[in-house]
Amino acid sequence: MSRAFPQVEMEPVYGFFHYLAHTIYRMWFRGEVVGLENLPAGGAYLVAANHASHLDPPIVGSNLPQQVCFFARKTLWKPGFASWWLDKVGTIPVDRDGGADVTAIKRVLGALKHGKVVILFPEGTRSADGQLQIPKPGVGMLACRARVPVVPVRLFGSFAAFDRSGRLNLGQPISLVFGPPLAPADYDDPTDAKDIRYQRAAERIMARIAALRPPSVTVI
Repeated sequence: MSRAFPQVEMEPVYGFFHYLAHTIYRMWFRGEVVGLENLPAGGAYLVAANHASHLDPPIVGSNLPQQVCFFARKTLWKPGFASWWLDKVGTIPVDRDGGADVTAIKRVLGALKHGKVVILFPEGTRSADGQLQIPKPGVGMLACRARVPVVPVRLFGSFAAFDRSGRLNLGQPISLVFGPPLAPADYDDPTDAKDIRYQRAAERIMARIAALRPPSVTVI
C-alpha cells in the first residue's frame, strides 16, 4: 500500500472522497493524529470512536490508510446523488427506529468475515454537549459476535468545530488518538450474565475511549 497515497488501493469513488476529506481536514481542521501504529497490520477489525459532530465519520475515515465501512440511517437513501454515493462508498443502511436491524447486523458481520474494517460510534448518536455518553449495547453485540480486535479512537475538538446547532468553526483543530486494540478477551467476559453481556462489552470499549488523552497531554 502506498503510504503517501493509500487511495490508489481503494475503490475509485471511495478513494476520491477519501482524498477530498483528508485534504479538507488538513486545510481547515488539522490537529494531531496519534497512534496509527496501533492499527492491526491486516485482517478485520472494528474502529470505535466517540461521536460529537457530523465531522467525526469523514475525519476518522480519511485518517485511516484503508477503505472502511460506515453506517448511515436508511432515511438518507433518497433518489438521486445521495443514494448513489452512499452505495458507491459501501455504506451500510441502518433502521434506527425499528429496533435491532437484522439485515444491517448481517452485513456488518459479513464485511468483517471478509477481512474488512468497520467504523462504529458506541454512543449511537452525537453528543449534545461534546461530553462522552453512555454507550449503546450494539457495538458490544457486534464485537462479541465477530470476535475481532476493537481499536478505540477519541476525537478532540470536533464538537467545537461543528456542534449540533450547526455552527461551523473553520480553523478549529481536531485531533485524533488511536489507542491499542482490544482483543476479544479484553471486552467480552464469559462470566457476564446473558442479558447484560453486550452492554458490559460496550462499556469496556467506551472506557478505553474515555482513557485516551489529548496528544498535548499524553501521547499514546
